[in-house]
Amino acid sequence: MKEILIEESLLNEMIEHALQGSPEEVCGIVGGNDDRAEEIFRMTNVEHSPVSYFMDSMEQFQVMKDLRKKNLKMVAIYHSHPEAGAYPSSKDVSLAFYDDAAYIIISLIHDKPVVRAFMIREGRVDEVRIVG
Repeated sequence: MKEILIEESLLNEMIEHALQGSPEEVCGIVGGNDDRAEEIFRMTNVEHSPVSYFMDSMEQFQVMKDLRKKNLKMVAIYHSHPEAGAYPSSKDVSLAFYDDAAYIIISLIHDKPVVRAFMIREGRVDEVRIVG
């Protein structure tokens, strides 16, 4: 199983973003290198929805520029599921355009948030182990 290295402080930052944005889904980009997360970029969910997200395109463009300047790549995209489990929805799968990025989902349906990561390629979903 493929792995992505995410330090606890970065995981906690994503979880905090998800909790702050609930009941809407939140989203963001994870920058890093070689399957290692190094920085979180919180994005605006322009859909303002509890069941879907779409990143602000101007923010996304700016983050891509920032990543290049910092010699980082987009290693993952994260978003929350305030009302569902930590598994990609059919919409998540259909909109997974970045084959080399992991997709991290933070579920808020239990007392303690659940965070899981996946590679999504050509409609196939494979779990990725998150290691700290």
